[in-house]
Amino acid sequence: MTNNSKPKPREVFIQGITRDGRTFRPSDWAERLAGAMSCFRPGGNTRSGIGSAIGYSPYCIPTVIGSTKCVVVSEALKDLEPMAWDFVMNFARDNDLQVMEACLIPDPPKKG
Repeated sequence: MTNNSKPKPREVFIQGITRDGRTFRPSDWAERLAGAMSCFRPGGNTRSGIGSAIGYSPYCIPTVIGSTKCVVVSEALKDLEPMAWDFVMNFARDNDLQVMEACLIPDPPKKG
């Protein structure tokens, strides 16, 4: 049996730690970066009305792992808008932030 489903996009973690081990500042950098990417959504920014601008893009999500602020960026952003992908990756490079590829756990098999 052949599985023709497309593999899940990879994710990268931009960590709030510089390559020399310093904590990146300002302390809200992850929320700011993810906020700048909030308009990049599946199907584009077609939502309207109250709450249409509230929330992060599913392609660029701020989080904390342990005590380290991070932004999880889906490689699907590269297909949706290559310039947005370049922006977040250049942000990490320009600020000397550590970037790691995620170890994805496959989705459990669907029941039924």
